[in-house]
Amino acid sequence: MAGRINDDDVKAVRDAVPIDAVVSEYLQLRNAGGGNLKGLCPFHDEKSPSFQVSPSKGLFHCFGCQEGGDTIAFVMKIDHLSFSETVERLAAKAGITLRYEEGGYNPGHQRGERTRLVEAHQAAAQYYAEQLGSAEAEIGRAFLAERGFDQAAAAHFGVGYSPAGWDHLTRFLRGKGFSDRELILSGLSQDGRRGPIDRFRGRLMWPIKDVGGDVVGFGARRLREDDNGPKYLNTPETPIYKKSQVLYGIDLAKKDIAKASRAVVVEGYTDVMACHLAGVTTAIATCGTAFGGDHIKILRRLLMDNGSARVIFTFDGDAAGQKAALRAFEDDQKFAAETYIAIAPDGMDPCDLRLAKGDEAVVDLAEPRTPLFEFALRQIVNRYDLENPAGQAAALDEAAPIVAKIKNIALQHRVAVQLAGLVGILDTQFVVHRIAQVARWQRGGGGKGPAQSSRPQQRSYGEVQAPVAPAGPALNLRSPAHRTERELLKLALQRPELVSPAFDAYGLDEFTAAPYAAVRQCVQDAGGATDAPSDYLDAVREAAPDDTVRALVTELAVETIFARTVDEAYAGDQLVTVRLRAVDRRIRDVQGSLARLGAQGDPGQLAAVQNELWVLTQYGQSLRNNGATAL
Repeated sequence: MAGRINDDDVKAVRDAVPIDAVVSEYLQLRNAGGGNLKGLCPFHDEKSPSFQVSPSKGLFHCFGCQEGGDTIAFVMKIDHLSFSETVERLAAKAGITLRYEEGGYNPGHQRGERTRLVEAHQAAAQYYAEQLGSAEAEIGRAFLAERGFDQAAAAHFGVGYSPAGWDHLTRFLRGKGFSDRELILSGLSQDGRRGPIDRFRGRLMWPIKDVGGDVVGFGARRLREDDNGPKYLNTPETPIYKKSQVLYGIDLAKKDIAKASRAVVVEGYTDVMACHLAGVTTAIATCGTAFGGDHIKILRRLLMDNGSARVIFTFDGDAAGQKAALRAFEDDQKFAAETYIAIAPDGMDPCDLRLAKGDEAVVDLAEPRTPLFEFALRQIVNRYDLENPAGQAAALDEAAPIVAKIKNIALQHRVAVQLAGLVGILDTQFVVHRIAQVARWQRGGGGKGPAQSSRPQQRSYGEVQAPVAPAGPALNLRSPAHRTERELLKLALQRPELVSPAFDAYGLDEFTAAPYAAVRQCVQDAGGATDAPSDYLDAVREAAPDDTVRALVTELAVETIFARTVDEAYAGDQLVTVRLRAVDRRIRDVQGSLARLGAQGDPGQLAAVQNELWVLTQYGQSLRNNGATAL
């Protein structure tokens, strides 16, 4: 066993490495007053900074999750290291030689596991970089040159070359004192018939570093046609490499990301190189996986969600790039930063763009122009025929849950108005109200929201499931609300031309009786009441989930409509009455929320509730004054 590190040396390490310098490698710190610094806590998710660092005391403390301690405690916690591993790492940073109480200096094979694996990767990175100058690596140098990268660029990014032989690196690292077990565990070697062999052979190598600057893995590019492996081969998951938790180039970009409150997310290693060389030094890339929640956590700590932060995604203009952009949008609301997408007009990636049009074109590409939400909404809306009301309603149904996820109420309202324009619905307040409905449904655990079509569609946001009719009061024909809802459904089944297209925009929650909501769903699943075909009623009956609902559809389809003159005026009255009752119900709910919040409530939440109340009140008044024309 290795000896205990000398207490005086531990103290020397604490004194030699300023805590603010160490913490700043992982998150952005700002002045908190009184000589302290603050930032977003790396140990729990938070919207406003409660994590404070005292450089004079050498301590940190989070007032949100209560984590705290000195420099050593911080590194142990954030990098999951043992005490001795942490002290060794900080000592190496400070240039301090440690002494051990038992057994003198700590031999390499007795050091902590993470320390040993990082050291193996550092040695491998140096070895690969040296091999790039060999005769065998000419094909790698040509690859780089063709993409506009000279020797200085390769050195700056640590690009190297792995020899094509079976065990060149393995033998080199054995000579450095690393055991076969360590080489296999690190992912640098793999089991062969006669022992460990190199994992990477005959490839161009990019070292992947963590936020602290330690090499934790590699990305390897295929160069030869006889290489049957994948185009890019990355280090497998190891104790120090988790692909969902690393961003290529973050070690080079972190200071500029924090300084500029901007990050540019690209797709590959050469794209990062091209951006940095062009002057976009905030560029980073994922390592063979989709951009996800753990990547967002890394960036949030650097951006500190200060309100002016920007994240720009650059994806290829092809279908795969668009799909990647939509995946990124799924996690968009985990940022407080504003997110944008940048796609070159001709679909080139940053590396190709730099070759074709120079550095200025890359810098211009990285300027935030198209908000990611706008791009995502356009991708959704463009799948529908917006020339008819049914297509507009279907597009709104799919897009509304996406907009409803926007937490900032003012932004949600602005995007809702923009969505109305994209879909072609002139009544923007209706769209605003609809999205507010869906947002409430989502907050209440109702999933994507009411009135979601169960027709098969290509979607990027989870599996499509047939919605279940919401729970509600039993059918009661003495209820004025139920009577009006019944009349409206009879009209929708018997005289669909009188109530469409307005009826198709009505949600399930506007029908207070669960059986009626189920019939409303059947109409929607059958394609809607607008431009109903000759077999319309058959389609509605076939869409019924069971015999009970099917029987009710039949009943409503044959029951007499209670009006002397069944015309547009009568249909409009039923439409307005059902909608107005739904608006009034929601107003009462919002007023109750406002009363519960009181004057001491959260200002942002209070403003959001007041805004919704205002919108609902204005819409209700419009319905009362203008009747069906306000729908």
